[in-house]
Amino acid sequence: MARSDTDLKIAVVGAGAAGVFAAIHAADSNPKNTVVVFEKTRRCLSKVKISGGGRCNVTHACFDPRELVQNYPRGSRELLGAFYTWQPEDTIQWFKGRGVVLKTEVDGRMFPITDNSQTIIDTLLDTASGLGVKIKTGHEVNELRVTQSGGFQLLLKNAEVLHFDKVIITSGGGSASGGLKFAKELGHQITELVPSLFTFCINDSRIEGLQGLSVPAATITCGKIRDSQTGPVLITHWGLSGPGILKLSAWGAKELAACGYRFEITINWLGDKNQDWVIKKIDFLRQTAGKKSLFASSPFELPKRLWESLLVYCGIEKQIQWSQLSRVATMRLVNELIHGNYQVTGKSTNKDEFVTCGGVPLHEVDLRTMESKIVPGLHFAGEVLDIDGITGGFNFQAAWTTGYLAGQNSAH
Repeated sequence: MARSDTDLKIAVVGAGAAGVFAAIHAADSNPKNTVVVFEKTRRCLSKVKISGGGRCNVTHACFDPRELVQNYPRGSRELLGAFYTWQPEDTIQWFKGRGVVLKTEVDGRMFPITDNSQTIIDTLLDTASGLGVKIKTGHEVNELRVTQSGGFQLLLKNAEVLHFDKVIITSGGGSASGGLKFAKELGHQITELVPSLFTFCINDSRIEGLQGLSVPAATITCGKIRDSQTGPVLITHWGLSGPGILKLSAWGAKELAACGYRFEITINWLGDKNQDWVIKKIDFLRQTAGKKSLFASSPFELPKRLWESLLVYCGIEKQIQWSQLSRVATMRLVNELIHGNYQVTGKSTNKDEFVTCGGVPLHEVDLRTMESKIVPGLHFAGEVLDIDGITGGFNFQAAWTTGYLAGQNSAH
């Protein structure tokens, strides 16, 4: 296809966050370009819609690229240069320039002040439409071929055949991603795909019937991956979830998949508190609340029902007062509070945060432009790359950054 590079036809495969953002910047960088986004489902930006419980965790308030990359189990080294080009501050300013103000919560996560993900979706789609980007939902790309002239031929499921000068693959990182199939057919090696953010299935009497309770800052240690993470932990119908669990699952994604999601974790329900601190606290309670029952209230930052469950597990009877607590019972309780072992028997998908590690290897992509080193004119952005972040807005930031770079650099 002999076309001038000031008048390009650019196809984007996948209408998620990275795809729509890439399309916007491909069109914005050169108004003469024709940019078409193909989405096989009937809805675009579906993960944006459900992110953060429907509020959309747009990014994270971390503005030093060297610190930012530390939140990516895969891609931290390679993303450093990319984040110097487009980082959370750029994301904030981009949305602000379109009338969307983001707010920062205490844990650093950033949401639109409307607390509604539709605000983000409308902004992206309105901007894309204003730039002339065409988004075709319900249009599945079945095949992607390189033509002899150096362009690309797209064969759609409806038998339509289209030609483009450049292609940006942003179809996500799941096993159903057609983009990964296309990348492999065009010569890329695909790193094994495994879930990166998932919750733990645990059947244990200590947490049975306590679904919905949360602990603000627990530390979870997994000897299998020699890692610990601290954060909020939520007790669910099937086990444990929450940021503390999700962070651990991200860092150990490959190792935990390899062991079939059967492993042991140790929980310090009190976060960073150690044995000496807890013993001193209990000794203090003996002296100041000696006649009170241990079941009266939790003296730690634990929900009362979880506290009671741990007391029962330790064999402490309801009539026992602090002054009557034996040293043996004390040590049993201390162990449960800061060193309780729990068997994980499987995983469950966390619907708001489903992320996959694996995909197109980063050494096969120019991280300055997101262009394939194997197929000129082919770019990648988002989860189709072997990049994944922990929970907290980091995966969306990677989508904005790689989408920006792919869009900008495919435009000329």
